[in-house]
Amino acid sequence: MPRDAVIGVDIGTSGSKGVLVGLDGEVIRSAVRVHTPDRPAPGRFEMDARVWWRECVALTRELTGPGDADVVAVGISGMGPCVLLTDEDDEPLRPAVLYGVDTRSVRQIRHIEERLGAEEIVRRCGSALSTQAAGPKIAWIAEEEPGVYARARRLYTTAGWLVGKLTGAYVLDHHSASQCTPLYDTHAHRWYAPWAAEVAPGLDLPPLRWSGEPAGTVTPEAARETGLPAGIPVTTGTIDAWAEALSVGAHHTGDLMLMYGTTMFLLHTVDRPLTSPALWGTVGALPGTRNLAGGMATSGAVTDWLRDLSAGADHATLSREAAASPPGANGLLMLPYFAGERTPLMDPDARGVIAGLTLSHTRADLYRAALEATGFGVRHNVETIEAAGGDIRRVVAVGGGTQGPLWPQIVSDITGLPQEVRAVTLGAAYGDALLAAQTVGEARVDDWNPVRETVHPRREQAAVYDELYRLYRRLYEQTADTVHTLAASQQR
Repeated sequence: MPRDAVIGVDIGTSGSKGVLVGLDGEVIRSAVRVHTPDRPAPGRFEMDARVWWRECVALTRELTGPGDADVVAVGISGMGPCVLLTDEDDEPLRPAVLYGVDTRSVRQIRHIEERLGAEEIVRRCGSALSTQAAGPKIAWIAEEEPGVYARARRLYTTAGWLVGKLTGAYVLDHHSASQCTPLYDTHAHRWYAPWAAEVAPGLDLPPLRWSGEPAGTVTPEAARETGLPAGIPVTTGTIDAWAEALSVGAHHTGDLMLMYGTTMFLLHTVDRPLTSPALWGTVGALPGTRNLAGGMATSGAVTDWLRDLSAGADHATLSREAAASPPGANGLLMLPYFAGERTPLMDPDARGVIAGLTLSHTRADLYRAALEATGFGVRHNVETIEAAGGDIRRVVAVGGGTQGPLWPQIVSDITGLPQEVRAVTLGAAYGDALLAAQTVGEARVDDWNPVRETVHPRREQAAVYDELYRLYRRLYEQTADTVHTLAASQQR
C-alpha cells in the first residue's frame, strides 16, 4: 500500500535535487539533474529559467514514477537571490541573473548609494548594497537592456518561479525579499514603496509570505506535467541556504550553519537585528527569526576546477591524496577568490592567488591548499560575525562537502570550532520536504534528522594554522592592486 510522503525540490548553482521523504523523515528516493550556468562575459552568471522548470518536472516524475508513495505536499527552494523578469504573459524576458557570483552591477551599486545614501540603506534594509543584492541587478537590466526592461512586469526568484509554475500564485517569501536590497524594509517586513519605485519602476512586486506558508496548490495543468497530484499544497519556499539550515535545525539563536557546496555559505541566527557593511543582515526563513549571513563566492567550485584539471581523478581520490599532505600543504597558500569575493571582502575584482608553488608540489598539495583556503575564509567570516555582535554557540555543518571527513576537519582545525553533522546531509531539498510535511501535520527536525557526529578541532594544529591565517590575510592586502589590474584586463 502506498505511504504518504512529501517532495522537496531545490535548484542549485551546479544542479537540481529532489527528494521523496516519508512523513517520518525517512528518505525514500532522491534524484539529481546536473547543469552549468551560462557565463556570457567575465563576472556574469546567468541561467534560463525554463531549465529550472524542466528539471523540476524531470525530478518529480522520477521520484513519483514507481507509484509507491502518495505525495501530499511539496516544498521548493533555489539559489538566490536571482533576478528573473517576466512580461505581461509571465514569460521570461531574458536569462535570470544569478546571485552574488554575478558581479555585473558594481556601477549600479554606486549610483543607488549616491541617490539613497549608503548608511540609510543599511539602516532600513539591514545590509549594505553588494553584488549579492537583487536591487542593483534589476537596475542593471533597466540601464543596459532598456528594451527588455520596458516589457518587464513581474520579478521572480528561483523558488518563486517554480512555485508560480506549480500553483499559478505570484508570491515571494520574506527572507528572499530581504535580499532584494534596497526594495525591502527589514524592520516593517514589507516592500518599501519609495525605493521600489526608484530602483524597480513599473514592476509589480509579489505579495509576501513566510517560507513555510502554503503559496497555493498544484494546478491541474502542473499536475499533468509533473506527475504530482492536483490540489496538494506547495510551500512559498525560500533561498537554498536557508532551507538547508532548516534541514539540520540550525535556526535557533546562537546557531551557525556552514554550508559546504559550490560556494560556502554561513548563516548565523541572532536575537535582534544586527548590521555590518561586510555581511548581510536578513530576516530569517521562519517568523520572528533574524540572521547575519556571509558567503564565499567559491569553495567547492575551486575543488571542482582542480578535479577537472586532474583528468581521471574524482573528489574521493583527491581527498585521500590531500589527507597525506601535511597542514600547510607543503608550503602552499591559496586565496580562493576565483570569482571575486563576497563577504567579508565585498570585492568583486578579487582573484585567486596560489603562493609558494614549486616544481615539487603535487595535485594533492594543491587540493589541500584549496580546502585550507576555504577554512581561512570561514575563519575570516566568523571573526567578522563576532565583531558585528554575533554570538556563535553551536556550529552545524551541511552540504556535499560533509560527506568526507577531511574538509570539515580542516575547517574545525583552522577556526577552533566544533561542528555538528546530522544524519541526513542531503541539503536544501530535505529542508524543503520538512517544511512541506509541516503544512500537513507535525514534523520535528530532531526526530527526522538527529546528530550523527561532532567534528572537534585538533589543538595540535592550532599554531600552524594561526600563522598561516595571518599570512592569508596579509596575502590579500599585498596582492590586491595586482589582481585588480588583472581583473580589469579580463573584463576588457
